[in-house]
Amino acid sequence: MENQITIYIAGDSTAAIKLPERWPETGWGEAFQTYFKENVKIENRAINGRSTKSFITEGHLAKIEKSIQPGDYLIIQFGHNDQKIEDPERGTLPYDDYQDNLFQFIQVAFQKNAYPLLLTSVTRRKFENNKIDKMSVGDYPQAMIQFAKKIHVPVLDIHKVTNEFMGKVGDEESKKYYLHLPPGQSQNYPEGIIDNTHFNEKGAKKVAQLIIEAIHQSDLPLRNLLK
Repeated sequence: MENQITIYIAGDSTAAIKLPERWPETGWGEAFQTYFKENVKIENRAINGRSTKSFITEGHLAKIEKSIQPGDYLIIQFGHNDQKIEDPERGTLPYDDYQDNLFQFIQVAFQKNAYPLLLTSVTRRKFENNKIDKMSVGDYPQAMIQFAKKIHVPVLDIHKVTNEFMGKVGDEESKKYYLHLPPGQSQNYPEGIIDNTHFNEKGAKKVAQLIIEAIHQSDLPLRNLLK
C-alpha cells in the first residue's frame, strides 16, 4: 500500500496480544487498529511479563530496530514489571536504569528516523477507602515524564488518564474493566481470578479509547493518522 506507515508497540502484558488460553484477558494494543486509517499498520510487539530491561536483553528491541522504517512510530509503555526490583532479570529503579533503558528505545527510533512516543504505565486497580491510588505503578510514570522533558521527546500521561477514569468509575464498577471472574465462568480460569493489573476485553477497549483521545488532544503528528 502506498505511504504505508507502521506503528510499533513496545510494552508489557497490559498492551500485548493474548493467546486464546488467556481469554478474556486482553491487551489495549489489540483494540488499537480500528482507530487508524487504512494505510496504518499496528505492529504490536508488546510481550507479557517484560520490563524495559528484559525487553532489551532478550533482543526484542533489536528486532524492532531491524524492521522499523523512516516515518514509522514507536510507542513505548513499560513500568509494571520494572517495579519488580526483587527480580534481577526485570527490576529497574525509576530514576536510574529505567530512564537509561528508555533512552535506548528512543535512540532506536531516532537512528531510524522514526517517531518515538512514550506512554506512562496504564493504571492498576488499587483502591483504599473508595479512593484510587494515584501511585498505582509507583514512581515509574513520573520518572518517564521527567525523562521525556529532559531529552525533549513526546510523552502522554496515560497513567493519569486511566487512573482518573477508574477513580471516577469507582471501586466496585471498575472491576468490570479488569480480569475479575468468579469460579466456573471461564474455561481458562475454572477457579476464577481476581487480577487488578490486566484488562478484560471491555477494559482493553476503554484504555485504547482513552489513549486515542489523548493523542487527539495532543499536537503530535500521529494525530493525523487517526480516522
